Amino acid sequence: MNKITCICLGVKNMEKSIKFYRDGLGYKTNCKENNPPVCFFDTPGTKFELYPLDLLVKDIDESTLKIGSGFSGFTLAYNVEKKEDVDKVIELVKNAGGKIIKEPQNVFWGGYHAYFSDLDNYF
Repeated sequence: MNKITCICLGVKNMEKSIKFYRDGLGYKTNCKENNPPVCFFDTPGTKFELYPLDLLVKDIDESTLKIGSGFSGFTLAYNVEKKEDVDKVIELVKNAGGKIIKEPQNVFWGGYHAYFSDLDNYF
């Protein structure tokens, strides 16, 4: 029980989101079409999934959930080994239409990081 097996993002536009992750950032997937009912990416360990937001809300409980538009206190991380790799990822994000929230920079704990959001404002 001590593991997370899948992270699912409810997205507003499957086609644009798949293109962002698959074509823009290079995530591997078996999704051949651009608008499937669900899309899993071939990530090692924990699986990464895109699912239509409206269907995700219905699946959970649409009578109690409100779709928000602000920061929810949840972020996804992608760790790399070198500063140059952070800069390369941020360039991929820019070219794929993502929004840079915080430009790459040194941080107090000794790392080098940046923040970006995808097309559905997931950080």
